[in-house]
Amino acid sequence: MAAKSFPVLFVAPESVSEAVLASGLLKKLHDEAPNPRFTIIANRSVAPLYADMPKVERVIVTERKASGRRWFGVMGPMRAQRWALVVDMPSGVITGRLRPKGKALRRGQDEPAHKLIEAARLMRLEDDPPAPYLFVSDETEAKAARLTAGDAPILAIAPTAEWVGKAWPIERFAEVTRRLLGPGAPFAGGRLMVFGERGDVHEVEPVKSTAPRDLVIDFVGKGDLLTAFSALKRVRLFIGNDNGFAQLAAAAGAPTLALFGPSDDRIWRPWGESVRVVRGARTLEELRRVDSTLSAQVRHMIDLSADSVLSAAVNLLEETAPVA
Repeated sequence: MAAKSFPVLFVAPESVSEAVLASGLLKKLHDEAPNPRFTIIANRSVAPLYADMPKVERVIVTERKASGRRWFGVMGPMRAQRWALVVDMPSGVITGRLRPKGKALRRGQDEPAHKLIEAARLMRLEDDPPAPYLFVSDETEAKAARLTAGDAPILAIAPTAEWVGKAWPIERFAEVTRRLLGPGAPFAGGRLMVFGERGDVHEVEPVKSTAPRDLVIDFVGKGDLLTAFSALKRVRLFIGNDNGFAQLAAAAGAPTLALFGPSDDRIWRPWGESVRVVRGARTLEELRRVDSTLSAQVRHMIDLSADSVLSAAVNLLEETAPVA
């Protein structure tokens, strides 16, 4: 007799960063729930993270409409299904309107914590929180292997951000990249992998131009998140702003140097043993005194020097050097 299925509705976080940090919950359910079958609701930016996940019956992609009615057209089918478990990451909107036959898990009013810990609290796993985990198919792994084929070490850079306040100046990214790739430097003769969104093509050009074109692996507006994640498993060092690519790099196990300014690394730090954070001279509290809502079009990262980032990068390389 076939085992009875365990239908799970998972309402994904709304940012790539938070979705990566919460991904360990899906791995836990995939491995330990009795014959799980997943339905995932996600926005267009996050949905690609679940493309290769087994036991997924469907991914429902939602978009914010001008009216704000993101859930219009979704609730009817969701109400018709009897869910064994509902995990509602963003806001509890879904769980507030459904009547699952099993549990409905949504966020409470606990004290703020790292986003991975906040996710783990939903399943009472905060004492042993599951690390980020993304399912990747053999086909995706093979594609990443083709894109990264070669023996020269790879330096990965993600120099953009969704808000100018969180973006370290591009010319400083270019300077650090040039100094790491130059003669006698740690990545001399190495390759450069660059990440960004489709609209970032011109912005990242100063970084891409620091290496010969045939040594650049270009992920700016190209490929997909899972291929990028798989490719990041093969890099020797990643440097980036507080963005989704930094979370992907850390989840992939890459030595990750994350540059923070007007965001709280106690909450958003990428998760992993080989992760380091570097900040400028001003604390988050000092930045809030200048920009109380952390929304002004101001370059808050200007006080982080290229020398500080380069020093932190070299130290991380030394700390993660393969054992001879």
